[in-house]
Formats: sequence, structure tokens, C-alpha cells
Amino acid sequence: MHEHVSRVWNFSAGPAALPQAVLERAQYEMLDWNGSGASVMEQSHRGRRFIEMAARTEADLRSLLAISADYAVLFLQGGATQQFAQIPMNLAGSGDSADYIVSGHWSAKAVAEAATYVHVNTAASGQKDDFLRLPSRDSWQLDPHAAYVHYTPNETIHGVEFHDIPDVGPVPLVADMSSNILSEPLDVSRFGLIYAGAQKNIGPSGLVVMIIRRDLLQRAGQPMAKIFRYAEQVANDSMLNTPNTWGWYVAGLTFQWLHEQGGLTVMAERNRAKAALLYQAIDGSGGYYSNPIELSSRSRMNVRFTLHDSALDTAFAEESEAAGLIALKGHKALGGMRASLYNAVPLEAVQALTAFMQDFAQRHG
Repeated sequence: MHEHVSRVWNFSAGPAALPQAVLERAQYEMLDWNGSGASVMEQSHRGRRFIEMAARTEADLRSLLAISADYAVLFLQGGATQQFAQIPMNLAGSGDSADYIVSGHWSAKAVAEAATYVHVNTAASGQKDDFLRLPSRDSWQLDPHAAYVHYTPNETIHGVEFHDIPDVGPVPLVADMSSNILSEPLDVSRFGLIYAGAQKNIGPSGLVVMIIRRDLLQRAGQPMAKIFRYAEQVANDSMLNTPNTWGWYVAGLTFQWLHEQGGLTVMAERNRAKAALLYQAIDGSGGYYSNPIELSSRSRMNVRFTLHDSALDTAFAEESEAAGLIALKGHKALGGMRASLYNAVPLEAVQALTAFMQDFAQRHG
């Protein structure tokens, strides 16, 4: 027996909202996927149906991002945090150094994990500014002999985002795009390696999508088990061990949905409109709400805001949830509020949020 389900507007930073059409299709196919009489989670990853699905998923991603044959695409497990360690293991040899740009919580965490395997040169950091702005490009101290340059284009917790791709010369550029991949068109050729945890703009948690330039697979790296070596994963089509079949499948549905929406140019326009509407509501509130981030560094994906009186935070969080607007409470390290506006969050959700914000301000003075 099916009961009516009332959906809410979900502003979670991750695991985050998925497109309703994707969820409905997954629900429809749950018991009988692709005419098999069983769910995708019950299929062998070596079977014809799954292999065909995996190939289509990769092809759809390549089409969305115009990924050339010079790059391999991987669907891995372990989350993006595991890649903080695996990247230096694969791309740097013993005694090598790597440049890291620290712009917030996640890039700082990447430094901490990488330091076990590579000499980390913090080439730039926004910490002295409390990560309220990106470190200015003229402050970067890059090493031309670095194994790679790592940065985080969007910081989900601190709410800052790079709005262009930094030029780091011939050194491979590595990007943790967990929270902004597929939010706009991207010139993949500017990167050596792109990786993204799925649980923000791709699909369910437990899956990592990686795009890696094939010449980097030839690097000797450091001693490690085969399971951690990217070249081995490429040679085995991301199936060196049993993959996250459910995550892979839902990611494929999301890529199809993105094509159906008109591709990444359309998504970029939607994302700009959503962010502009919310920032306008914050900036135009007469100081009732505020966003501390420097204008040029503001994130489109993760919008932080505070109330003029923090004593109202609990009431705002409780009343917004009661109004069907969930997961607006800010990260515990920073407090305040945060609205994540990933691809699956429609403009209507942001309109509902801004209307609630205006109503709350009127009622609470």
C-alpha cells in the first residue's frame, strides 16, 4: 500500500537533494531494473546489463563535460576524503613536494591527510582572513617543481568559491570538485585530475567520480596496495573489486537528467539565478541577515548567512523546518545558517526560503 509522501525543500550540504525525477525513476525500477526481474543492487557487476549501464553512464558524463580520450573516468569508493591520501600516493614519489591552496575546511583537511605521503607546500592560505575571502592570486608561492597543485574550487563549510580556473603552468592542477562539479560548463583540459564525492551534485554517498589525465597514470607514485593505484582501477574499469553498484546507477540517472534539462549551460543559468535571489534577500534585509564573505569570493552552491541576533538561530532553524525547509542550520564550527543550492534544488525552493526569511524577520522584529 502506497501512502502520499510530502516532499520538503532540502538545503542539506551533503548528502544532499537529488532530482525528484531521478528518485521516482529509481523507485519505479527498484524491483525490476531493465527487465531483469531484480533490482540493480542485486545484479552482478560483471553481468551484461550492469556493464552496459556503466558504459552509458561514463559516456553521458563525458558528453556533459566534453571529456576527451586523453582522460580516464573512474567510479570509485571511499569518499573524497580517502582521495586526500590516495592522490599523493599516486602522483608523488618519495621525497616529492606538492603545492596546496588552502581556502577553507576541506582544503585544510586535504593538507593534513597528504602530509603523510608528500612534503606539503602551503602555497597560499585564506586562514589569516578567517576564510572570508579567497587568497589573492598574487600571494601564491608556487613551486615549478611541485608534483601537482591541489585546490578546492568550492568550500561547502566556509562558503567561498573560485569563479575561474587558476593558471599554474605545466604543473598538473588537481581539484576537489565535490560540491560544484556539473554546476556549470568546465574546461577539463585545464586539469590533471578532478575528483568529486557524489553526495552533493551527482548521487548518493559512497561513490567518487574521478577524471584523470592518462599520462599521470604512468607515474610510479609510492608503494601501495593495488586497490589504491589509479592505473590499476583504470585497467579494470573501476571494478578491481565490487563497486558501489547503486551509487553508479543513480549517478547515471542524474547524468541523464542533466542532459534532459539541457546540459550544463542551462544548469549554470539556474544556479546563478538561485544564488542571486538568495544573496539579494540577505543583502537587502537591512542588516537582519548578513553574509560575511567577500563579494568576489561568494559561493553559488553554499550560501552562509547569520541573523542579526544569534539568539534567534534556534527559532529560525525550528520554524523553517516546520515550514518544510530542512537542513538550514549552519555547520557547527561556524554557526548561523547555510543553504546549499545544488543542481537538484529548484528555484521554487529558494523562492520559498526567501519568502520565509522575510516573514520571519517581520514576525520576530
